[in-house]
Amino acid sequence: MRKLLSVAIILITGFVFIGRLFYMQVVDTSFVGLSENNAISVDYDYPQRGYIFDRNGELLVSNQPSYDVMAIPRDIEPFDTLEFSGLLNISIERLEKQLDKAKIYSPRLPSVIVPQLTKDEFAFLQEKMRKYEGFYIQKRSLRDYKTKNSASELGYISEVTNAEVDNLPYYKSGDLIGRSGVEKQYEEVLRGVKGVKYTQKDRFNRNIGPYKEGIYDTLPVKGKDITLTLDVKLQAYGEKLMQGKHGGIVAIEPSSGEIISLVTAPTYDPALLVGRKRSKNFTKLWYDTINKPLLNRGLQAMYPPGSPFKALTGLIALEENVIDTKETIGCHMGFRYGRKSKMGCHSHASPLSMTPALAQSCNTYFAKSYRRVIDKYDKASDGMDAWSNHLKSFGLGGFLGNDLPVGQPGRVPNGDYYDKWYPGGRWTSTYTLSNAIGQGEVLATPIQLANFTAAIANRGWFYTPHILKEIDDKPIKDEKFIQKNQTTISREHFDPIVEGMFGVYEYGTARFLQIPEVEICGKTGTAENFTKIDGERTQLTDHSIFIAFAPKDDPKIAIAVVVENGYWGSRFAGRIASLMIEKYLKEEISRKDLEKWVLEHSLEEEYAKPYSGEPFRINQ
Repeated sequence: MRKLLSVAIILITGFVFIGRLFYMQVVDTSFVGLSENNAISVDYDYPQRGYIFDRNGELLVSNQPSYDVMAIPRDIEPFDTLEFSGLLNISIERLEKQLDKAKIYSPRLPSVIVPQLTKDEFAFLQEKMRKYEGFYIQKRSLRDYKTKNSASELGYISEVTNAEVDNLPYYKSGDLIGRSGVEKQYEEVLRGVKGVKYTQKDRFNRNIGPYKEGIYDTLPVKGKDITLTLDVKLQAYGEKLMQGKHGGIVAIEPSSGEIISLVTAPTYDPALLVGRKRSKNFTKLWYDTINKPLLNRGLQAMYPPGSPFKALTGLIALEENVIDTKETIGCHMGFRYGRKSKMGCHSHASPLSMTPALAQSCNTYFAKSYRRVIDKYDKASDGMDAWSNHLKSFGLGGFLGNDLPVGQPGRVPNGDYYDKWYPGGRWTSTYTLSNAIGQGEVLATPIQLANFTAAIANRGWFYTPHILKEIDDKPIKDEKFIQKNQTTISREHFDPIVEGMFGVYEYGTARFLQIPEVEICGKTGTAENFTKIDGERTQLTDHSIFIAFAPKDDPKIAIAVVVENGYWGSRFAGRIASLMIEKYLKEEISRKDLEKWVLEHSLEEEYAKPYSGEPFRINQ
């Protein structure tokens, strides 16, 4: 019995030791980090980043090979710094600075010393690297842009910061990450997965083979390809039309919420932010305070929406039942209110009902309609809240939730906003009357303007705008982008507004912008424009704004165009909107007269006026 007990104890002890040894060597890898300090080297195999295509399958962004000179500080042996810096084409001071930075990051982990060598530089250097222990060349992929357009929308990639390395476990020093646009928004989709190879070393720091026979080694996984909703040909045409101008164009497919075009002007060639000159080029773009090419005006610039806002004012008045489509209102070159106040208006037929009032852009009609909405309620703040809630249902006054990493919420004031301005509630509808015509405190981005235009085209609903169409040829399934958003306006109220917008082209303020065989509904807009010059609020030349959708009864495109300092709505923005619509629907331009005029007229002199002291044109 004692003999059996001894055998049992020995067997149990043996199984315990074997089990523990198996756990430590195979299951548990927590000791790996410690062993790496002296016995394990880790090499990464970087995957190719996913390709980017436009909605028609045209390749926009691919990859090109790049080579980084890497160093592991603890492995570096004494070397000729003068000779090596000459080979790398950098100064000795730069080389020493990079090596010091690498030591601070980690003595045992690789750091980038010289990034992004060209093929020729790599070929020249490769044979000489054997002389420099602790240094090696790491192959990576850089972006290769197949288009000169859409820089802000595509974005760019650059090296991770130390803070990102500390906070994001996937990234190591020298890795590249999406910095803006689609590259940033869909970084995890595009980047792929790095391959890893663990190599065991002896006490002389010589490789002795794969660690644990390579059971932890992995192959790289290429990033997924994505298809965008953008039409690159329409993008290129929009950027061409916006040369010499500042502003934004946003075009949306109403039936899907897909962003067909997103143009910001001025822009830049996306290839400028690739390679070793990226930092220098970025600095130059960043400090261009006149043109601001890094500002995505389609998403980030907030403007008074001007007269296109009258379409929403009319819809709210109908929904609040304070006016009907048959009532006519007289206009005598403006609307007088209070003792001495007057909102001016241009010359047109009078009196007018809602549909022709929108077509002729009558300020008086919509000012009175707005006033009735606010005055319907016992307190002006309650009326303002009702008005504000209607507007927010169209995506105004907040972030739309589109899938791009930058944006602005615009501004739609409510009752609390004015209660702070006028404590004690001592204000009435006349205090805020400019809101009726898209001035006052209302601000909107071009993408918000395009979105509410799409909602009108759909007679009361919209999909959240988005730029991603497919991942690896599979349509997106994000609920946010395939679920309809309903506005607070009943469907029957949209017909007279649509007819009024159609009248803008037929007999109204944009009748000279008609496109043959295309029924377009639009609205011109002229928005006051202010800035500070020497600390004083100064009025500049007005912005030109235009919204439109087409065809009228089967809308394929909804568009908003803002041209800063463009005088009035039909002058620049209206022409550009009509041309963009024809380009998208017919692929060819018949209105060569409009195109010629836009291409021949620049606004560069307008943008220089705050610096030159030249007078501005103020529309009355």
